Amino acid sequence: MSAWLPFTLFAFVASITPGPTNLLILAQGSRQGWKSALPAVLGASLAAAAIVLTVGLGLSHTLLAHPLVRRLMAAIGVAWLSWLAWRLFRSPPPEVDTGDLASVAPAFGARQAAGLQLVNPKTWMMAMSVVGVFTDAASSATQIGVLALTFGVVALPCLALWGLVGSGVAKLFRQPRQWQWFNRVLALLLLTVAWWSLLITG
Repeated sequence: MSAWLPFTLFAFVASITPGPTNLLILAQGSRQGWKSALPAVLGASLAAAAIVLTVGLGLSHTLLAHPLVRRLMAAIGVAWLSWLAWRLFRSPPPEVDTGDLASVAPAFGARQAAGLQLVNPKTWMMAMSVVGVFTDAASSATQIGVLALTFGVVALPCLALWGLVGSGVAKLFRQPRQWQWFNRVLALLLLTVAWWSLLITG
């Protein structure tokens, strides 16, 4: 556990940097406010911690031994993210005057966020890095559990910050065209991050 501080910094960087989950939490926060993004923040953080735990307890050996399985998981995740990006790109601007922001982006709650983490190439790459760098053959299940819990706790404020930024961005938009361009830029960023993750894992 002497590597606790380096691991915490690693978890912070991995959680705060742009990724599919961060971008969709940003979209959720911009659509319905910061509090509406909190269920997705919680779901994503718990799922990320669970993935670190399962990978650390032995799943990493299976993934390393069967690269085809790893590539298939990444392909499924990218296909889903591409579909979400298309929906976001095509979504109509909201009726800003009436406060109707429901159509800005696909719904993204706790269940969707947790499901995304399960097929998110970035999350699995992160979990594999945790196991490769911060554990060894002598690491106990308790130690791995502490790492997973720490990662989940660190991820909470990092992801919540993206929702807060989204709610701040929403206050700047007063015209439907501004919302439309925001949706399209966010969709293209989501698509780029998703396919970049696939290229790295491939």
